[in-house]
Formats: sequence, structure tokens, C-alpha cells
Amino acid sequence: MTLQTVLSVICGGALAAYAFLLCSMRLVAILQQEGYAGGAFLKWYYRGSNIERKKASLLALALALLAALFSVCFSFLGYKAANLVSLAPFAGVCVFYCAVQTRRALKVPMKNTPRAVRLVAAYAVLLVAVCIGLGFALTAVSLAADAAWLYLVRYVPFALVPFLCPPLLAAANGVMRLYEVPHTRKFLRRAQEALAKSPSVKVGITGSFGKTSVKHFADVILSEQFRVIATPASFNTPAGIARTVNEGGADCDVFLAEMGARRTGDIAALCDMVCPSVGVVTGVCAQHTATFGSLDAVRREKRVLAERAATCVLGRSAADMDGGNALVMGRDFDAEDVRISQEETSFTLRLKDTRIPVTVPVLGRHAAEDIALAAALAYALGMHADAIAAGIKKIVPVPHRLERKEANGVVILDDAYNCNEEGAKNAVEVLKCGGGKKFVVTPGIVELGELEEDVNAALGAALAGLDRVILVGETLVLAVRGGYLQAGGDQAALTIVPTLQAAQALLAEELGAGDCVLFLNDLPDIY
Repeated sequence: MTLQTVLSVICGGALAAYAFLLCSMRLVAILQQEGYAGGAFLKWYYRGSNIERKKASLLALALALLAALFSVCFSFLGYKAANLVSLAPFAGVCVFYCAVQTRRALKVPMKNTPRAVRLVAAYAVLLVAVCIGLGFALTAVSLAADAAWLYLVRYVPFALVPFLCPPLLAAANGVMRLYEVPHTRKFLRRAQEALAKSPSVKVGITGSFGKTSVKHFADVILSEQFRVIATPASFNTPAGIARTVNEGGADCDVFLAEMGARRTGDIAALCDMVCPSVGVVTGVCAQHTATFGSLDAVRREKRVLAERAATCVLGRSAADMDGGNALVMGRDFDAEDVRISQEETSFTLRLKDTRIPVTVPVLGRHAAEDIALAAALAYALGMHADAIAAGIKKIVPVPHRLERKEANGVVILDDAYNCNEEGAKNAVEVLKCGGGKKFVVTPGIVELGELEEDVNAALGAALAGLDRVILVGETLVLAVRGGYLQAGGDQAALTIVPTLQAAQALLAEELGAGDCVLFLNDLPDIY
């Protein structure tokens, strides 16, 4: 093998690796959505209906056919020249593939965090090693066989690399964990130490639903009397809480930490980090039973916060967690006489023996209960009714949580951030309050494990009677469709489309002034 051949193999392998890296960047974003869990990522990729795997197969087929075709057609130039010519369609197919991928944007864009950058670098190194190694192996085989036709098509097997990208990415992630795990521990320890030094009251907020809304409402109400720091958006993991503390400090009177959980032990880990003296458990439903295994396991996990906190505020479906130190919805406080519309929600807030009339521009029966939970937390921290009422008046909608919008005379109910069975039921109730035609766009509810089919069938039944039902995707829509039709829903009013973009195209044709459309859940790319 001459020096020229060696250099050509190295350069060609490096360029091929770069092309495959660009073609597979969506996979890096998906792995990030999976919390860098390599096993969960591979399980997602190799599930039967995954369109990403189908697209990779098409990419491989196109590369193999075009590389072989161009090599053979231009063989009259000599095998070396034909090899070079075959690189043109190879590069063209990769560019086209990346362009198509870019047009179909991820619902959750990749965050260019330092960890993501390090992962991409490690993945690129593996791809370069594989592509250069493959190049040398194919060249050696073709030279040893002394067959011109074999040397002519030696680049065709590179079409197999798209099939190797997912396991290579998972392998790079596994290697990087040797650095990331201790690095993350230092990051978390720094935040834990800062929280321990802070004299603030630490509040943990968990539950199967409503965590972010309760945190948002509590932040607004408590700010009437206290300096408050709350974890932003849905930062509810150890890393999210640590980032809040490490970047913004914990110099406050009250620190609100949203606590999410997908597996047994998550809440205990968060409690070890934050050490909350006050806890809020919004309620329990079937959400995340796919990872917990059962509703009882979900309940046991949420109970950890109630047991760890000296004082606790409990939602209606978490009332059995009272250890004698809790304010319980329905007993000690409540949202009574709830009146809903598509413009506002009114109710009477009962705090012990005090009653406060409330009208807020947030929608749904669950919004009233979320505000009551936040008010009860403020009451437990010593705020008087007048200050609580003043704070409630400043409450505004949380983005994408049944948020009302208007465009061209059409009312849009944006409940696209997340979805659970309780929130879905309340969102549909709000949709049915308005006039005009009523549309709903939904892919169903996920992470319910063995309960997924039953819960989605119940969701479908709740949609019966609406003017238009548009189901998106292929994950859960058959269960929703079955429940809808069984409940007497009109088959002619139901349409199943593959993507949200297709649903929006239908809406553009059918919606008119005075109509209302509910966007109920927008599944992340991992679904």
C-alpha cells in the first residue's frame, strides 16, 4: 500500500465520518432528551415503528446504489478516477439528507451544553476511527484479492455506517460517563453545599401533575412578602436544581425546588440535595407508571417528600400521605365553587376559616386547585390572607399549560407542554365551554405503562361530541380512536395524521372565526 493510498484512505475516511456525523446529529439530540441514558436511547431507536431507523435504511440504500452505479458507469476512466467520481453522489446524498432533516425541526431542539459538546467530540472520534479503519480494511482486501472490480466498488460498504451510528453514539456516551459522572457529582455537591449554607426555607414540590404551575403560582404569591428563588421552567432534576443554585445562588428567604421523578429513588436523591423543610405533593395519577411499574410505586415515591418534610401541603389525591404535619386539600383548605370559562376561572379559596373570592386569567378546574395549593403553602409559611389575596391577583398563565391565545378570530388553547389524565380531562372541559366549532389536536398520553391503552381510550371517550378530532402520529392514537368511537364519536369528524405539521395544514383549511382549537400534548421526539 503506497503512501498516496494511505493518505487518500485517511482523508476519505475523515470526510465520510464528518458526513455521517452531520447526518446523525438528530440522534445526539434524542440521546440528550433521554437524559443521556444510553440503554433507553437504544431501546427507542430499535423499537419497531421508529421512523429514524427507517430513514437511516433509506440513506444506506441510496448511498450503496449510487456509489456502485457511478463507480461502474465511470470505470472507463480507471478505477482510481471512478472511485473519486463515486464520491460526488455520496456527498450529494448526505447533503440532501441533512437538508431534509433540518426542515423537519426537532420539537425539543438540542441544547449546546458543555456535556453535549464533549459527547459530540467523542462520537466524532469514534466515527473517524471506524471510517478510516473500514477504509483500510476494504482497500487491503481489494489489493490482496487483486480484483479490479472489487477495488472499483470498495467505497460501497461505507453505506453500512448509518446502521452503526446509534451503537457508536451510545458507546461514546458510555465512555464519556467515566468523566461526566464524577464531574456531575462535583457540580451537584457545590450546589448542595450552597443550599446547606443558605438560611432560606427550602420547599420541595412534587406530584404526578401540576408541579410547574404550583411552583409558578407560589413564586408569585410568596414574592408579596419574601425574597424567592424558584427553579426555572421545568428544571426538576438534580442537574437542573444545581444549575439554578450554582448560576444564581441561594440568597433568598424561600427556595422553591420542583422535584421530578421517573424512577424509584429520584425523590430521595433530590431531598438529600435540597433538604426541604416544607413539601408540596400536588397529587398522584398514573403518569410515569411506565418507568415505575405501578401506580402504587408512583405513590410510594411521592410519599418520600411528605415523610422527609417537617411540614407538608397535600393535594386531594395525596391526602393519605398525611403524617399529622400536613395541610390537606378538602380538609384544611380548598378551591370551592369553581366556575370555568375560556377566559378565566373563578372560585372561592378556603384557607382554614378564611374565604377569599378569586378570579384569575388561568384556565381549568385544575388551575383553581393549583392556586389553592400555592396559597396553602404561603399560609403554612406565615403569610396572612390579605397578602395571599394580593399575590393571587398578580398571577398570569404559565406558557403552554392551557394558555389562551387568539389568532384571526380563532381561540387557541395551548396545552401542548405536557399531558396527564387529570389535566386532559380538565382541558377538554374548558374547550367545551366556548361557542363556535370545537377542535382538538392530540397524540394521546404517554408514560403510562400497562395503563396506557385504558387511559387513552378514556381520553378518546371524553372527545366524543367535539366538532373535529385530529389525532397525531402512530404511538397511541389507535387507543384514543377506539375510545372515541365506542363512546359514540362521529367517524367522519375524526382524522389521523402523521405529524403536527399535517394537523396544522388541516386546521388552516377548516378553522373559521369564532372557532376554538385545543392542542392537547405535543410529544417529544423520543415518542
